[in-house]
Amino acid sequence: MANTAQARKRARQAVKQRAHNMSLRSTLRTAIKKVQKAVEAGDKAAAQAVYQSSVSVIDSIADKKIVHKNKAARHKSRLSAAIKALAA
Repeated sequence: MANTAQARKRARQAVKQRAHNMSLRSTLRTAIKKVQKAVEAGDKAAAQAVYQSSVSVIDSIADKKIVHKNKAARHKSRLSAAIKALAA
C-alpha cells in the first residue's frame, strides 16, 4: 500500500485513468468489429461507410496513446484490405 499522501493520490488517479483507458479500448474494439461485421455481410458500400467512421475512432484513440500508432495503422490496413477483397 502507498505510504505517502502523494502516493495514495497517484494510486487513486491510476485507478480512474485505467477505467477511462479501458473504456476507450472497448470503443476501439467495437469500431473494428462493426467493420468486420459489415464485411461479412458482403455489402461493400455499407462496409466503406462504417470503415470511414471507424477510422476516425481508431485514429483518435491512437493519438491519445491508448494503443500504439502502428497497431492502429495495422488494423486500418487489414480492414481496408478486407473491404477491397469484397469486389474480387
